[in-house]
Amino acid sequence: MTGRCRSEFPPLNMFLRLPKRTLLLGIFTACMFCLLLISFNVLLQNEELRDVTSEALSNDRLVHDSKPRLAILVPFRNRFDELIVFVPQLSEFLRTQDIGSFKFYILNQSRRYRFNRGALANVGYLLAKRSSDYIAIHDVDLIPINKDLSYSYPEDGPFHLSSPDYHPQYNYKKYFGGILLINNKQFELINGMSNRYFGWGLEDDDFYARVRAANLPILRPQNLSTDRTNTFLHIHNNQKRDSFKSKEQQDVLRRRDKQTGLSNIRFSINAKHNITIDDHYDCTVYNIELSCNTKETPWCQHNYVRQFANRGPNDEAQ
Repeated sequence: MTGRCRSEFPPLNMFLRLPKRTLLLGIFTACMFCLLLISFNVLLQNEELRDVTSEALSNDRLVHDSKPRLAILVPFRNRFDELIVFVPQLSEFLRTQDIGSFKFYILNQSRRYRFNRGALANVGYLLAKRSSDYIAIHDVDLIPINKDLSYSYPEDGPFHLSSPDYHPQYNYKKYFGGILLINNKQFELINGMSNRYFGWGLEDDDFYARVRAANLPILRPQNLSTDRTNTFLHIHNNQKRDSFKSKEQQDVLRRRDKQTGLSNIRFSINAKHNITIDDHYDCTVYNIELSCNTKETPWCQHNYVRQFANRGPNDEAQ
C-alpha cells in the first residue's frame, strides 16, 4: 500500500468552494480580531505609562509638600504704599531660597482701637496654622537684601532674622522685632504674644521675655558679609507712630504679661480680600477688629491717649 501524508488542515480548494459572502465575512472577522489584539496591547502600554507618570508626579508632589510651609504674618494699618513694594520684593527673594510654599497674611487692624502688633500676630497665627508649619512675624517696611539671610524652618528655636547687629535702626542687645521666624509648636508653647500692648512698641520686648522664660534658644544671623547699612532695605515712610505710653500703662507693661496671649485673643474678621500686585504677586488682606477690655487696658482707646497728649487717631501710622 502506498502511504500518503495527510494534512491536519483542510485543503485550500475547500475554502475556495465556500460561498463568496461567507469567505469575505471570515476574512473580515479575522482582521477585526487582529485589530482588537493590537488595540488591547496599546491600551495596556498606555495604562502602564500613565501609572508611571502618575507615580512620578505624586513623588514630585510629595517631595515638594514635605518641605515646611511658611506663613508670613504682617501686622498692618494704612501702609499700602509700602505693601505694594514689600510683597513683590520679598516674593522674589523667597523664590531664590530652598524652602517650601509661602503665603502672605496681611493683618489689617480696624481703627476702633490703637494699633496692637502682638495681638495681630496672634490672630494671624490662628488664621494660618492649619496651612503652615512655621511663621514669620514681619514688618512691612523691612525687606532683606543679603542673599545669605535664610527663611528656612527654625527647628531649634526662634530665628531673629533682623538681628540688632544688622537692623538699620534698632541695635540694642534685646531687640526682638522686625522679622522673627518661629515654628508653630514653639509659638503655642509660649502662648504667642501679649495682647496688652496697644500703641506702638514694647510688645517685642515682652515676647523676648516669654521666649527666655520657656528656655528656648534665640538664633540670629552670624558673620554676614554686609552690615547695618546694606543688609536690609528699610522703606518706612516716616509717618508718625502712636507710641505714647502713660505712667499707668508703663507700670503695668513693665512686668512680663503672664495672663494674655494666643489662648485668649478676641477678635472678628470684618472682610477678606485676595489681592494680586503687578499681576504676579498674591497676598490676602484680612480686615480685623480686635476686642479690648477697657477696664484692664484702658489705653487701648484713642480717647485715653488724648487725655495725656494732643494727638488723635489720624496720627497713627500703623
